[in-house]
Amino acid sequence: MTEPAALVVRPLTEHDAALFTSLPSPGLVGREAFGQSYGFVHEGGEYRPEWTWVALRGDRVVARAAWWGAPDDEAPVALDWFDFAEGEQEAAVQLLRTAPLRAEYSLMVPPGWRDRPDVRAAADARTAAAVAAGMRPLVERFRYEWTPACGLPERPGRLEFSPEPDDGLIRDVVRRTHVGTLDAHDRRNLAELGPEGALDAFMGVLGWLPSPRAWWKLARTPGGEIAGIQIPARNPGGPCVGYVGVVPEHRGHGYAYDLLVECTHDLVAEGAERIAASTDQGNTPMAATFAKAGYPVVQERIDLVPPRAG
Repeated sequence: MTEPAALVVRPLTEHDAALFTSLPSPGLVGREAFGQSYGFVHEGGEYRPEWTWVALRGDRVVARAAWWGAPDDEAPVALDWFDFAEGEQEAAVQLLRTAPLRAEYSLMVPPGWRDRPDVRAAADARTAAAVAAGMRPLVERFRYEWTPACGLPERPGRLEFSPEPDDGLIRDVVRRTHVGTLDAHDRRNLAELGPEGALDAFMGVLGWLPSPRAWWKLARTPGGEIAGIQIPARNPGGPCVGYVGVVPEHRGHGYAYDLLVECTHDLVAEGAERIAASTDQGNTPMAATFAKAGYPVVQERIDLVPPRAG
């Protein structure tokens, strides 16, 4: 029996993007399942050669991974692509262990993916390889996309919204919304970094978004009490619901819906024709809020995280 060729794991160079796309894929899960394509930044795509790694046997790609970051990022913020040829799971594991890059892996899957055996098998194979390489499943999420065809929900009119220039007050309100949060990412940060560390991490993400700080609004009751915060935003892909949070003392009144509706109106006023949003599947109150506001689920996502650095 012929021994398989030795495995070589390396990053791409600016001249061999074709290697990445040479690995056949059925397009059941991941970015290919949603019509997205791979390309280098200098060729009009989104990916850097040095953040794209392949595992080769001879001249054949048997596993691949591509990390993504915004143009000014010095380190990747997400593992976007990760897959491998049939029977090459160990090569994929070695690729992730060898590449000196660490970021959250969000595996995109179609809604109801567990009901399709071929899709489920593809998703399970990738998550199993990521876990074998040291990553940990954190949460599954719903991704939503609002368009004008969904209808613009009417403002309930129960809260008053205004921009807030005081960063200290914004931090205080966000800190309060973190109390009792159902969001798995925030809960992980609270457990591992403490309240202030989690707040710093959260504000860092908001500051990373390329949308104006002036869009952020606090919500107050008619009596002047702060009820929460809503942040219309743009991420590198377009308009999105940046954050909706209600402070603990005003929960139980359905105010998350008021905040989401206001956020939607604000983004539409800024010209948005599509609005992305997401929430944990376990956050059933927020999932119900998105459904009530007319946001359809267009995708599900499996989030896995690498070990915390340090």
